[in-house]
Amino acid sequence: MKREKTEAKLVLENGSEFTGKSFGFEGNVNGEVVFNTGMVGYPETLTDPSYRGQILVCTFPLIGNYGIPSGDREFNLLKNFESESIHVRAMIVSDYSEDYSHWSAKKSLSDWLVEEKIPGITGIDTRMLTRKLREKGTMLGKIIIDSKQEIDFEDPNKLDLVGEVCVKEPVEYPAGDKKIILLDCGTKNNIIRAFVKRGITVIRVPYDFDFLNTKADGVLISNGPGDPKINSVTIENTKRYIAKNEPLLGICLGSQILALAAGADTYKLKYGHRGLNQPCNELGTKRSYITSQNHGYAVNASTLPQDWREWFVNDNDGTNEGLLHISKPFFAAQFHPEASPGPDDSEFIFDMFIRAIG
Repeated sequence: MKREKTEAKLVLENGSEFTGKSFGFEGNVNGEVVFNTGMVGYPETLTDPSYRGQILVCTFPLIGNYGIPSGDREFNLLKNFESESIHVRAMIVSDYSEDYSHWSAKKSLSDWLVEEKIPGITGIDTRMLTRKLREKGTMLGKIIIDSKQEIDFEDPNKLDLVGEVCVKEPVEYPAGDKKIILLDCGTKNNIIRAFVKRGITVIRVPYDFDFLNTKADGVLISNGPGDPKINSVTIENTKRYIAKNEPLLGICLGSQILALAAGADTYKLKYGHRGLNQPCNELGTKRSYITSQNHGYAVNASTLPQDWREWFVNDNDGTNEGLLHISKPFFAAQFHPEASPGPDDSEFIFDMFIRAIG
């Protein structure tokens, strides 16, 4: 049943205000305001742990029209989502579709947001909002629905976001004799599915787990939220693992952690890369891959030490999108080879890693 919409307001740290109507849970929240350019994939995007602490602006104007799918499970993972819950703090859209239609839909987006206690605003000029974020850069913001409830701005990048989203104890996904350790910094389910479907057993461990003495054929450092430099224990463990010269793959945040462990530096992007059609060029070839991305930080390629090389660069702004060692089995991608949502053009990177582990 449709309900009467309550007025809701987005306030940015620079004083800009946008007024719309509430859908989803009615409560005040704060966070970092970012935008995503994807036309589809909001169930996967909202459950991506890399969005922890962020208020998500959808640049595609019509959201909610195909509802939310079932909670079916595969390999003991939710099949249609990237984690067990929504991780954005709030969602902002131009036009929320009250009526949804899809053969797999089980509920509306609004009902799902209510269940997960996530506020949403519709009726905002997301084009103007996105232009502000592109011109000024990512900003802190707060959503006010209850004017009687006080709420301040908060920078989530100063928090231990990775510690909030990772598993607390090791979890095994059996599939074959070959085993990899997945260092969970906020992993998406499809990374696990990608390896289990290839017959690789995945041992998922917390981001600060001392994995060096765990028997496995290789290590994968997952995606995740926030500033990579906060994860000092993970960086130190990765530095020690590099000394073993055994196969190591980093995805998104994992790429940044690998770079920091190797001695390079990272920095915050002005407004980040979040979408499904980012072109990335593979250096030394004429190949360009269309990739799914979600990151607000990047590796400073000019700081890579000797024997490390850039692997991919973003064709839009020239920022680093991957790195590798010239002689040892260490490599990483800043984008998401597992997609979900988005194109899977670059999933060959997982096959390369499997060949490296023998």
